[in-house]
Amino acid sequence: MRNEPTIFIIDDDPAVRQALTMLVRSMNLQAEAFESAQDFLDAFDAARPGCLLIDVRMPGISGLALLEHFNREELPLPAIVMSAYGDVPMVVRAMKAGALNFLEKPCRDQQLWEAIQEALKWDKQHRDNIALRSGVHDRLQRLSAGERDVLRLLIEGKSNKTIASELKLSVRTIEVRRAKLMKKMRAESLAELIRLTLAAEPYYGKPTSAA
Repeated sequence: MRNEPTIFIIDDDPAVRQALTMLVRSMNLQAEAFESAQDFLDAFDAARPGCLLIDVRMPGISGLALLEHFNREELPLPAIVMSAYGDVPMVVRAMKAGALNFLEKPCRDQQLWEAIQEALKWDKQHRDNIALRSGVHDRLQRLSAGERDVLRLLIEGKSNKTIASELKLSVRTIEVRRAKLMKKMRAESLAELIRLTLAAEPYYGKPTSAA
């Protein structure tokens, strides 16, 4: 199933690909194997959850070059890097490129299992956060200009009375707008309203500085 988390194995060694595929499937996880980074990129679908399990040294696009490509393009897929020739500079480069973990070949099954579970947990949390931010953005777009003004001032910590004074409106009008925006944002409390808004737009209501 394409919605199930998949471990994407990329290694130019056929024996390693087969062994890793069998091992991952023995963990009751989906696995797909690719001979090269280019083969993987040709089939890549960012909507599919899972993680990368990649070798460092491969013909063509290396594992580290693939990671750096993902980092530049801000593609959300956690990666576990594996190598039989790991050294400090290589590990540092891999982590800077966005690798979640670095394992030396051969690694213990338990070690690989734990790394995969960590990567899948990260991927789920990341996708959940993206979905939350997207949903909140949609709700923000449905606010009227007046409701946005009230929200901005609420985030600044101002009371209904102060907001009414600043906007030159009655306190009752502010209360009505606040109730409407709470409903549109699906927030049960002021704390939840602020948390949702700032999770989607950390700088909501703040003026952008001139370049």
